[in-house]
Amino acid sequence: MINVLRSLWGYRYFILSSIRNDLRARFARSKLGGLWMIIHPLAQVLIFALILSEVLSAKLPGVNNKYAYALYLMAGMLFWTLFSETLSRCVNLFIDNGNLMKKMAFPRLCLPIIAAGTMMVTNLLLTCAIFGVFAALGHYPDSNALWLPLLILMTLALSVSLGTLLGVINVFMRDLGQIVPVVLNALFWLTPVVYNLNTLPPKLQAWFAYNPLYALVSSYQNVLVYNKPPAWDQLSMLVIVTAVLAVMALVMFRKSGADMVDAL
Repeated sequence: MINVLRSLWGYRYFILSSIRNDLRARFARSKLGGLWMIIHPLAQVLIFALILSEVLSAKLPGVNNKYAYALYLMAGMLFWTLFSETLSRCVNLFIDNGNLMKKMAFPRLCLPIIAAGTMMVTNLLLTCAIFGVFAALGHYPDSNALWLPLLILMTLALSVSLGTLLGVINVFMRDLGQIVPVVLNALFWLTPVVYNLNTLPPKLQAWFAYNPLYALVSSYQNVLVYNKPPAWDQLSMLVIVTAVLAVMALVMFRKSGADMVDAL
């Protein structure tokens, strides 16, 4: 692990320049440029809010704001956008960069770090936009919002660890890249992002304890909407799960490194 960290540190300028170039390439020849990183998720939030707020806003206790459901939805989408986009990108990361891996000698773990850095910049811009919308709607999160950077890092760690593990497998089993979007779509509706858990029957609510994403999305909603601290009791188990996934991803990556280049 120490050697891995040293090699990544040695290529820190390569990582930073790759993140910068990646962000530039995504919006080359675009008039609005980086604003599209904010417009897309906010437009999705607006659509959900307009369609569902009349049904669900009255069932959102603890928030004294007529735009309570929109606030709740934005907090959940802030988490989900970071998690799903990072995971999706990491799953296809090695396939998309196959030519680079064949032509250049560099630590292959730089690729997940670059993807995480790009997604973090995107998410930070979206976070600033959401705070601006919160202020426009008359909602001001309290000091509990200071936990948000930690929650963002935990989300990145989980999505990159799981995404890297699946990305290695996807090199040898290309069907996995087609399965992941389907699973993510199902997981989106199994995670209380666009609905409040209290609107469901108590028997169904108990099952959400088995969803590892519930701890994170509820913590986002706590610190941004309800002005409560994160759900630490549930997050502690998620930290263990993330650590296990990270170790599994690293071990599989190291064992399959040479074979991956041949398969690509």
